[in-house]
Amino acid sequence: MSVALRRALLAVVGLVFLLPIVAMVEFTLRSPSGTGYGLDHWAAILDPERERSYRNLFEGVGNSLTLAVLTAALVLVLLVPTMVLVSLRYPRLMRVLEFVCIVPITVPAIVLVVGLAPVYGVVVRVAGGGTWTLALAYGVTVLPFAFRALQTDLSASNLGTLTEAARTLGASWPRVLTTVIVPTLRRGILAATFITVAVVLGEYTIASLLNRVNLQTALVQVSRSDPYAAVIFALLALLFAFTLLLLIGRVGTARAAGVPTAAPADPAASASALAAAAPPPSPTTSSKAAR
Repeated sequence: MSVALRRALLAVVGLVFLLPIVAMVEFTLRSPSGTGYGLDHWAAILDPERERSYRNLFEGVGNSLTLAVLTAALVLVLLVPTMVLVSLRYPRLMRVLEFVCIVPITVPAIVLVVGLAPVYGVVVRVAGGGTWTLALAYGVTVLPFAFRALQTDLSASNLGTLTEAARTLGASWPRVLTTVIVPTLRRGILAATFITVAVVLGEYTIASLLNRVNLQTALVQVSRSDPYAAVIFALLALLFAFTLLLLIGRVGTARAAGVPTAAPADPAASASALAAAAPPPSPTTSSKAAR
């Protein structure tokens, strides 16, 4: 494929994604009278007199951010130790774990809600019906994305050698996990976290069918009375998601650039360094050798 054709395809794809965003921005900048453009609709969101109209929307934003944090923590706490354990001790079960984690992406959200409805009946009786309980369902939906992000970093690192060396030096398993495994998988953990946040912020079906309030359900409700505010918050959510994706790319690029390439070792220089670093023989040892 020629360079010109690649640029043309890239320009077409860029226009497909850019045109709707430009149309959304243009829509939010229209003046109430429809004769010009201005920031009236953006300023109305911060107007104290209209706070009551947007109360549900701000509640949805807060619920979605809380769900993003809880879901990311839940997925990482469950998935990272499990993947590390399977990779180090039971490598034959990695395919089984991969299948279990990938299955949710093949199940439609409506079918998933139907299956989770009886579970949430028990959850409501035990822990209440707060919006934070959606983190359990969201944790299932983001498993495929988090697994792939962690698996890519896990397969690229020599984790077995690192953990064996740490254990040989006397480190406990909790210390190995916090000082060896987590720093080694930092890129995968960050990618899984950012992807989880982006997925949670854009989820609508599960929250709507389970009668919970999050960002997307609040946007649908507000759009019936104020479509400008709904489009503004949708733009902000898109900007936040794009920022997370850029951060994933920056973290990966920074890590790749920060890993130095080891030069081939010189055997003579290595032997000289070892001889210089070796401690001098004690007088007792010297006398025994002389005898």
